Amino acid sequence: MTDSTKTNGHGPAPSPEELRAQVEETRRELGATVEALAARADLRAQGRQKAAEFKSKAQHAAETTRGNPTVPVAAGVALLVLVLIARRRKMGRHGGGRRR
Repeated sequence: MTDSTKTNGHGPAPSPEELRAQVEETRRELGATVEALAARADLRAQGRQKAAEFKSKAQHAAETTRGNPTVPVAAGVALLVLVLIARRRKMGRHGGGRRR
């Protein structure tokens, strides 16, 4: 078949305007994809976002436990234990540390 209005047997060939619209849509999609990938690769921004979330949660916890000192003290002790465990693991992983 040599019909000039058909392209690979899939219907009429798109007009130049339709092609331009397809190109613009593809550019928009590509731009959104690039922005999403850049955001995922920006570790500093992710760290700032996590820090802001943590700060917000800590402020909320402080407000809700203002009258009860037991909860903040227990949370502080738990945090201290976690920090000590993390330090011990880090020292053990690097083969260093103060072992007698």
